[in-house]
Amino acid sequence: MPGRRAIEVRLQPGAAGDASAPPKWRMSLLENTFAGFLQGAGADAAARAVFAEGSLFSPFLFGKFFDPADAFPLWEFEPEVLLAALRRSAARTTVDWAETDAEYYLRADIPGGRKCDVEVSGDAMKVIDISGLWRVPPADGRDWRAGRWWEHGFVRRVELPEDAEWRKVEAYFDDGEGSLEIKVPKAVDAHQATA
Repeated sequence: MPGRRAIEVRLQPGAAGDASAPPKWRMSLLENTFAGFLQGAGADAAARAVFAEGSLFSPFLFGKFFDPADAFPLWEFEPEVLLAALRRSAARTTVDWAETDAEYYLRADIPGGRKCDVEVSGDAMKVIDISGLWRVPPADGRDWRAGRWWEHGFVRRVELPEDAEWRKVEAYFDDGEGSLEIKVPKAVDAHQATA
């Protein structure tokens, strides 16, 4: 029976100051490239589901085109304000986030997630990468994230706020629902610790 399982949160290569590691997501996804990809033969039903309106991985999630491989400061916005247009329209928003006194919380449906390897990574720059494959990349030895990554996988990079304890990020994947949950604890400052 499918259930909820923890996902290992890994530091990205180069997070500890290793400048030799190649940067991920080197090729930008531009609006005209994305439109051409979705209209072309390369995009099947799985790609359309992953990049659909309302999906965490849609370049149009925030109302205008935004490359999912660019870090987005999600926590600087109120969810009801940022996703208001999607919530008013007929489109279903598959993303929820919230903030409590103790943590930040993100939940997102992963279209076809039961077939994807979902990776959540944190780095010293306080960016969370949420990525996975929806199509096996060609076996040419190159990292699929360095080229036309949207033809093989999906990504959303989220910039965390200053008070986030990025080393304590927890991630869970529900195989039954195909949903991802990420919990980021807030740092406890000296005043709160002594109170």
